[in-house]
Order: sequence, then C-alpha cells, then structure tokens
Amino acid sequence: MLLVLALVAGWPLVRTVALSFTDATLKAERPTRLVGFDNYLFYGPNRADWDDKLGGYYVFYDPKGTNLVWKPEEGRFWDIDQNKPVDYEVDTSGIFSWQGLLVDPVWWRSAWNTILFTVISVLIETILGLVIAMTLNAHLPGRGLLRAAVLIPWAIPTIVSAKMWGWMLNDQYGVINEVLLSLGVISTRIAWTADPSLSLASVIAVDVWKTTPFMTLLILAALQMLPNEVYEAAKVDGIRPWRVFTRITLPLIWPALMVAILFRALDSLRVFDLIYVLTSNSINTMSMSVFARQQSIDFGNVGFGSAASTLLFVIIAVIAALWMVAGRVRFDK
Repeated sequence: MLLVLALVAGWPLVRTVALSFTDATLKAERPTRLVGFDNYLFYGPNRADWDDKLGGYYVFYDPKGTNLVWKPEEGRFWDIDQNKPVDYEVDTSGIFSWQGLLVDPVWWRSAWNTILFTVISVLIETILGLVIAMTLNAHLPGRGLLRAAVLIPWAIPTIVSAKMWGWMLNDQYGVINEVLLSLGVISTRIAWTADPSLSLASVIAVDVWKTTPFMTLLILAALQMLPNEVYEAAKVDGIRPWRVFTRITLPLIWPALMVAILFRALDSLRVFDLIYVLTSNSINTMSMSVFARQQSIDFGNVGFGSAASTLLFVIIAVIAALWMVAGRVRFDK
C-alpha cells in the first residue's frame, strides 16, 4: 500500500524533474533532446534557433555574411555552406548570452509576486484566524451556528469563489463598485483585477476571505485542547487578560500555530487557481505556478515549464525545512 502511495505521489514529481532536463515541447513531430541544466541556466546562442537537422544552433554571422551553426558538443562553429569548421575567430559578443530560468525576469517577477502574496495573506489570515478562533472559543449564545457559518467561505470550491469575486470586482457591473459609488467612497468605477496597482491586493483580499476559516479551524482546535485549570489559576491570581494571552494561551498553542502557518504558507506558495481565474496571465499577479503553466501549455515549452515547476518544488521544500527548524515544528506532538 505504501509502495502504491509512493508511486502515485512520486511519479509526477520524478517525471517533472526528468522533463526539466530536456527540451520537450507539445509538438509531436519534434524529437525530445536531453539538454542538461540548460533550462535553468545556459550561455550560448538563442535557444530558439536550435535546428535538429543541423545538430546545433543556427547563427547568421553578419560581419562575414555567412551561415554558421554552433555545435555545443564540439564547442565550435561550423560553416554551413562549406560544411567545415570555421577557420577564423567568431566574435560571440552579439551571439552568446545568458539564458534560462535563473535569468528570466518574468520568472523572478512571478517569484516575487508569490512570496509577497504568501507573506501578506498568511499574516493577515493568521491574525484574523486567531481573533475569530478566540471569539468562537468563548461561551457565546449560538456558538455552534457561528462556527458553521465561519466555515462557509472555506467550503466553497476555490474556482467557484474566484469566479464569484471576479463578477463582484468587475469594473462594469460589479457590486463592489456599485456599493462604493453609492456610499461616495469612490467617484469612478475601478478595475480592481486589471489595475496594476490594485490587482495583487485584490487577489490577496479574496484569498484572505477564502482561507481565514482554515486558520480559524486549526487554531480553534488547539484552543479547545488547553486545560481549564491554568486559566482558573490565572483568574484566582488576578492576572490581566492580555498577560494571560501572552504568557499562557500563546505559548501553549504555539506548536499548533506554527503547523497551521506552515500548511497555509505551502498552500499559498503553490497558488494557481485563484490568481489564474481572477487575473489570468497578468504579469502583475503571476505566481510561479501560473508561470509554469504558461510556459508548458500556452508556449508549449514543456521542458522549460517543468524546470519552473521543479524549482518551485525546491523553493517550497527549502522554506518548509527552514520554517520547521526556526519554529521547532514537531508533527509528533
């Protein structure tokens, strides 16, 4: 059973990593070639100029007016017309350049968007989740109904909630603009998901609405596990509520809080559906997952897209390891 689970979980990852070392595309007639780490970092001619028939990269050398091919296996240029290695020195300053994922500005912009989205959304969700959880943990009338109501946003599928918010944030017929206009908060309609200065903030707001209940649920579960005796002793000693929270409640729920933050951070780092539905391939909100999908599907560069997915996995794994070490997260307690 464990072997089956390992194969089911591991095969997509192994396949993706393997494809990241190839130039695989969606073109069925084009053979796949092993390129090593070229998808990550490559110094040479334009990779789009690779010619399978020539067995190298086609280059038109303007100073000589000759057609050349750079053969990386041999590390030299060949003259196509004369079918022999060139007998002169080729100036590669205008031919060779650094290419690949690690020098792609769009990739780094998507990485920055993802990290910014993760930090801000998880921070807000943790604070709101903690406040709501402590409120629901108090003895209030209708507490069970409130707990059920809080979970509604989390229960709605992400695609559905993203589409719903997309309609609400629409600049032409969205209810958000209608309400703000009627209240006099804004004087003109705002394209919340199209404005470069507002699109990422809008996506974060929708994510906070959607996933705060998840943080609330985990923190509430931790709060309900705390012994009442410590609070009764604090009450007898006359300790103020704020000190009770900082000296008793927070230290006791700290391990559970760290796990909750870790789970939410990992989920946010791989975010795709919410951003793609609300803003599609916009560079202003593009996440690393959206970038990988764009390269693999829209552009057909499966190898390059797999490299992006592999690097995303490495980033998530490193962040998770560092977080567990820094927060001393233990899953066996």
